Amino acid sequence: MTNKLYIETVGCQMNVLDTEMVVADLRRHGYEVVDSAAAADTVLYNTCSVREHAEEKIYSALGRVRLIKEQHPGMTIGVMGCMAQKDQQIVFDRAPYVDLVVGPGQLHQLPVLLEKVRSGEGRQMAVSLARSDGTQDSIRRSHETFDPLRDPTMRPTPFQAYLRIQIGCDKFCTYCIVPMTRGPEQGRSPGDILAEAHILAEQGCKEITLLGQTVNSYKFVEGDKTTRLADLLRAMHDIDGIERLKFVTSYPKDMTDDLLETIRDYPKCSPYLHVPAQSGHDEVLKRMKRGYTLSDYLQMMDRIERILPHATVSSDFIVGFSGETEEEFQASVQLVERCRFKNSFIFQYSVRPGTKAAERLPDDVPREVKARRNQELLAVTDIIAMEDQRKLIGTTVDVLVEGPSKRAVRQGVQTELIQMLGRTHDDRIVVFDGNRRQAGQTLPIVIDDANSHTMTGRVKTVELVSIGGVLRS
Repeated sequence: MTNKLYIETVGCQMNVLDTEMVVADLRRHGYEVVDSAAAADTVLYNTCSVREHAEEKIYSALGRVRLIKEQHPGMTIGVMGCMAQKDQQIVFDRAPYVDLVVGPGQLHQLPVLLEKVRSGEGRQMAVSLARSDGTQDSIRRSHETFDPLRDPTMRPTPFQAYLRIQIGCDKFCTYCIVPMTRGPEQGRSPGDILAEAHILAEQGCKEITLLGQTVNSYKFVEGDKTTRLADLLRAMHDIDGIERLKFVTSYPKDMTDDLLETIRDYPKCSPYLHVPAQSGHDEVLKRMKRGYTLSDYLQMMDRIERILPHATVSSDFIVGFSGETEEEFQASVQLVERCRFKNSFIFQYSVRPGTKAAERLPDDVPREVKARRNQELLAVTDIIAMEDQRKLIGTTVDVLVEGPSKRAVRQGVQTELIQMLGRTHDDRIVVFDGNRRQAGQTLPIVIDDANSHTMTGRVKTVELVSIGGVLRS
């Protein structure tokens, strides 16, 4: 009998990839994906713990699905991912109708755990060891995730895929829960990564984004050979069918010249870098335990500008971190103005239980001050993005077409002619009037207009002229 599965995902690209693999595994065990919890026998939530809002969103969803379960007592509800690893028994305490809790390192156990629930063995929990609950090797093993299973139908588009090259993190920023939920930093073997890249290419993928918590820190040692991110990019460059290679998220101190030169010299490597700064002031960076100074970050930006002068860079910032003064916040504003990021993801600081900041630093910036700083930094970011994107009006850019734009999907447009959306090689979003058949193609688009987040254009047409009675472009 087919078991109908509904799965909902919040959080980062890692979670999107985890969901793809979970669905691929469960399909092999007879599950069929449906598009609503009301139509499902099994409901899974893939969760995030980076911010409190992401957790509360899941608990709200669990409250809604409880009402459905009351009408269908045989329904199985599971919570998986980072919040499951962090909260563990708390999930059962807050939502006693949940049947299983599964950490990121135990996702391969889901088919067996679900079967145990259905066979009457009661609640199931499978989570990784805490950072101090075993030998270093046993802790690492307990956080390993599985990657080879892929399900193209669960990707944002059939032409783009994530490929994990690293799990875990050893940076231990004071505000961050990831080292506890994802475990120690460890790179996958280059052989496994390349084999998976070939599978993705065979499935029709044209763009691969390599994932890691600090992806440019990737290192794999085998005998006397050490493989780093630049080596992986060079090895993947020759894979037929792959047109673009990206990677996120980078750590400032590990942005080496070798990596930047590889991006410059290998044309499939996208000239786009996401490098969180988090703050523009040394004292805040020190309280965050980021491991670099403002000078270090600016030196990195100078090297990017020298080696990759046409690259775009995006960043992350936290406003209202413990003790942040107005002067310290203004240093972040000045950093955005100096670096002119393509965009920045800005977050108001929220305390994460289990982090060093929660234990040692007060959350002493008022909520209204955080909100005001968030809006001010976002406004500066948007003005800069608008100015830089409008410089591209009248130019022609190559766009990998992903599919109908969000506006077209929201409006429910059913015609073949529709507003389409794609991205440039340096990760700028472009919309244009086109047709659904263009999805997956790389097209030359003339930019006619632009705002902070999106450029609008049209497909460049080839002009034909008659030379001696023969039409030539």
